[in-house]
This record gives sequence, C-alpha cells and structure tokens, in this order.
Amino acid sequence: MTRLAFILALLFTAPWEEAEIVDVKDMGAVDLKPFNCQDITRSSVISRVCYDAESRRMLVQRHAAYHQYCDLPKDTLDAFLNAPSMGQFFNANITAAGRDGNGPYDCRTYKVPSDQ
Repeated sequence: MTRLAFILALLFTAPWEEAEIVDVKDMGAVDLKPFNCQDITRSSVISRVCYDAESRRMLVQRHAAYHQYCDLPKDTLDAFLNAPSMGQFFNANITAAGRDGNGPYDCRTYKVPSDQ
C-alpha cells in the first residue's frame, strides 16, 4: 500500500511536459521542442516567434498561421524582436524578395537536419 501511495505521489508531483506541435505552412507538422518561443503582444500582425538557435530556423505566427524562415542569424532575430515596428522590419528584412523572387531566408533550398 505504501508503494502505491509513493507511486501516486510521484505521478502527481512530476512536471507535466506536453509536446507542442504546430502546423507550418508548406511544411506540415513541426515539434516546437527545440525552439525557444515568445508570445508577441506589441504587433498587430505577428503573434508569436519561435527560434531554434542550433538550426537557425525561425517560425513566425502571422494571422494565426505559422511560417518558417531558414538560416536566420541570431543578430537578425534580435533586431527583429527589438525593432520599433516588427511588421516593417519583418517585411523589409526577412520576407523581402531576393534575386530569384524568394526572400533571403526562404526554406525551399534548406534541408532540416536529420536529427530534428
């Protein structure tokens, strides 16, 4: 009986960590475990930003949909998060069209590491 009480006590005091999986446009389901996420309250367009420093991938929730950006340097993320207008910085520096019509952090040519 004491064993059962001990097991129940462990179950009820153990931290519960539920995996958070989001649907990313043009990519499908992505587990947010390797990402550091921040809810954004000062932007009317961007509501959440998640960044994985190891793979340099950023997920941005805009208008309830997640979009992925690849090979994004940490200093660009910091500038984005601290910009006076996150939407203007985002449009000018992250989604701005490159030479081939894709933004500078387009993921179509990026390969996600196999351990992710």
